[in-house]
Amino acid sequence: MNRRCRTWVIVALASGALLMRPNTVAAEDISGTVVRTLMLSENTRLVGDITCQVTGAPCIAFGASNITLALNGFSITGPNDAGTGCKGTNVGTETGISTNGQSNVGIRGPGVVQRFQGDGILFMATVRGWVQGVTATTNCMSGIRVNPVSSAISVESNVSVRNGTAAAACGGI
Repeated sequence: MNRRCRTWVIVALASGALLMRPNTVAAEDISGTVVRTLMLSENTRLVGDITCQVTGAPCIAFGASNITLALNGFSITGPNDAGTGCKGTNVGTETGISTNGQSNVGIRGPGVVQRFQGDGILFMATVRGWVQGVTATTNCMSGIRVNPVSSAISVESNVSVRNGTAAAACGGI
């Protein structure tokens, strides 16, 4: 193959690899509308409110260990209506933030995680995690939940109010 063809093949392969990569947030700052799960790969901070339109999956999920999400006083808001709440149903997979089995990850407030069909914040299969200074409200399951296979999780100076439904009265933390 001549040099020119080889160059085009390499460019095409590299372009294809970029198009097929998962939706990873490589940038440090996030805000705006989220339509599919944002997978965090480095320390990340909110620079504005997040409006989440993701269904059937977390809005934000940790994709690497040893990183922090700083809410910086902003909110992450799911698709539920504040007035009608959960409408009597919950969807366990629709969480605001999932630690996604990563270790040594944290969520730092102040900030609000609200109006999700599942948990506001879910520590799932996580060792050494923490959440500090966050308000979790109007989520259909727990405001902040630590599942049984997680350990060494610190939950400190948070507020959890109006979470849960009659079907999933898990409520607060």
